Amino acid sequence: MRTSFRRIACAVFAWLAVVSFSPAVHAQATAPAAPALASSQPAGGSPSASAAAKPSDPLRLTVNLEGTDHPADVSVAVQIVVVMTLLTLAPSLIILMTSFTRIVIVLGFVRSALGVPNAPANQIIVGLSMFLTFFIMGPVFDRMNTDAIQPYLAGKMTSVDALDRASQPLKEFMLKQTRTRDLEFFLELGRFGPTPVKDLPLRVVVPAFVLSELQTAFQMGFLLFLPFLVIDLLVSSVLMALGMMMMPPVVVSLPFKLLLFVLVDGWHLVVRALVESFHP
Repeated sequence: MRTSFRRIACAVFAWLAVVSFSPAVHAQATAPAAPALASSQPAGGSPSASAAAKPSDPLRLTVNLEGTDHPADVSVAVQIVVVMTLLTLAPSLIILMTSFTRIVIVLGFVRSALGVPNAPANQIIVGLSMFLTFFIMGPVFDRMNTDAIQPYLAGKMTSVDALDRASQPLKEFMLKQTRTRDLEFFLELGRFGPTPVKDLPLRVVVPAFVLSELQTAFQMGFLLFLPFLVIDLLVSSVLMALGMMMMPPVVVSLPFKLLLFVLVDGWHLVVRALVESFHP
């Protein structure tokens, strides 16, 4: 039994000795291998070969919103905010800074003068006004595209310069349709003093233009109402002379007004007058 115990103790001490000295032995065994590897690499090895041996980097997607490629330009994040704001205000800009205001008001007056409140419908009035606006504002939009949008997309102009250049044709159009009295009125309200026409800010030009458009539209509407008002007066006088006081004059005059409007080709005359009013 003592012999077996001695054998077990010797085996344990031998295992501990092997475990204790194995790192040193491993280091001595691997140390000469480094020069071998270094010597095995060819002297004229290219960097591309060593780079090919390395694992390739994973694909990365970088989104830059700081506009560092164009330091003088507005950052992309600000441009996105401006574009979203313009899209939100686009209906107001189309209504107040183009010919849409005058057209839709005059067409509404035509419908009221005829005495037919639902013909044509509101959708038709607004749609016709929109397409007439695009037709009238076509040269202005072409200038804006040529002078500002295309140079900006080509990288020849910053966003601030493009916005300033695009506002010039629109400002010229509004100034041609704006009365001097309205411009002076808003200049006086804003306490600007004497200002050259080319230096007028948009916050003065836009309200003056809208006020002038309202006045012009109501003047055209009054002239449109006159012939239909004459028909209403004649029909009312005839009914009074015949003693038909219980007969509504509107019911009798409506066919005569429609007949007159169709005979003179009223829609053609109204649209022609509207388009020519913007090209004096």
